[in-house]
Amino acid sequence: MHFFKDHGFIDPHSSQIAPRAAYESRRDWLRQVALAAAGTTLGSFATRQAHAQAAPAGVALPGVRSTVAGALTMEKTTPRTDATSYNNFYEFGTDKSDPARHAGALKTRPWSVVVEGEVKNPRRFDLDQLMKLGAMEERVYRLRCVEGWSMVIPWVGWSLSNLIKAVEPTGNARFVQFVTLADPAQMPGLRSSVLDWPYVEALRMDEAMHPLTLLAFGMYGEVLPRQNGAPLRLVVPWKYGFKSGKSLVKIRFVEKQPRTSWEVANDSEYGFYSNVNPNVDHPRWSQATERRIGEGGLLTRKRATLMFNGYEPQVGQLYAGMDLKKYF
Repeated sequence: MHFFKDHGFIDPHSSQIAPRAAYESRRDWLRQVALAAAGTTLGSFATRQAHAQAAPAGVALPGVRSTVAGALTMEKTTPRTDATSYNNFYEFGTDKSDPARHAGALKTRPWSVVVEGEVKNPRRFDLDQLMKLGAMEERVYRLRCVEGWSMVIPWVGWSLSNLIKAVEPTGNARFVQFVTLADPAQMPGLRSSVLDWPYVEALRMDEAMHPLTLLAFGMYGEVLPRQNGAPLRLVVPWKYGFKSGKSLVKIRFVEKQPRTSWEVANDSEYGFYSNVNPNVDHPRWSQATERRIGEGGLLTRKRATLMFNGYEPQVGQLYAGMDLKKYF
């Protein structure tokens, strides 16, 4: 198994390699999923099955390629029931259980994403068109919330760079902005003034182009549940979770650094970069440790938080020479 570095590969640490039996079992399972999907495109499958995205048992995503290079941690994955019931998705409410309780009304078909701004090929993609831009891969990433809890989730999707290359950014494109759906009829949390809506996040162009930055359409081998950002979301594993916008409807390429929703709400606590950094505390709590969801309750022994959430070898060079306390 190899890891990305400078858009190439490096070898992992021995502690990150699963026992052969465990790896082969997972690989065989993924192969069976792919074989079961023979002759069926991912897009047509999702069209037929989108109504079941919130089903407790989930809906299998066929055609998923088992890419060991994408599985960047071999830690025990968080139980699916925890990952789909303990969420931040303020459009459905601020309590951790609100998304799972309220997101069932979200209509995910039809769905389109507008790509605009500093690109040569601006266009509106429907969901099926987007899903065909890259080969689906399973990538097991750590997820670290700014609140001090973490998970390990197997996402399904492809590198965002596939989409970026398809629309051909101009030389003026320095940042990529991501806009989440804001529909009061489907999202009761929009009645709250906790944030300015719609929810907006952004990345620097080199961050967006990095191979670890994922456009995800599924998790745990199944289509994304609505409470986790269906039908598509961003996953940026070395940043705090709120940087990974959910239920995206617009992607805009811009020249000037845009203001993000949490910066507008409180820029003294939530910076533009929001890289996971155990050496820079939140003003109201330490970021040195974290509580892994699924390993017990609030009294669970905390583990040390890793720089860039453990992806420093892959992404550290993006921030060479930057004062990470100033540009937090």
